[in-house]
Amino acid sequence: MSECNAQPLPELAFAEPWHAQVFAVTVALNEAGRFEWSEWADRFSKMLKRHGLSKELNGGNDYFHAWLETLEAYLAEMGDANPSDVAAVSLDWEEAYLTTPHGEPVHLSNG
Repeated sequence: MSECNAQPLPELAFAEPWHAQVFAVTVALNEAGRFEWSEWADRFSKMLKRHGLSKELNGGNDYFHAWLETLEAYLAEMGDANPSDVAAVSLDWEEAYLTTPHGEPVHLSNG
């Protein structure tokens, strides 16, 4: 008889691909010297408190929406991302997502 040596699969670090992407962008900006991690952590902590997220977070959407909001606000403050431009691109992505057939890759139009 053979013995099964199957190992359990590791837990995913991120629940959604966009969680990993916004995390990676933030880390890349920090590593590029755009800001100190302690500055980021302070801003993110304040954003979580502002959202009332005092519960124990497990890295879900509420946590990463606050993360994204912090990053957008920080980039706007540094002059790197105009809030109206960010809002326009966000709407473009939403429209592209909603009009893309299921299972197909989502692309922004060239317009």
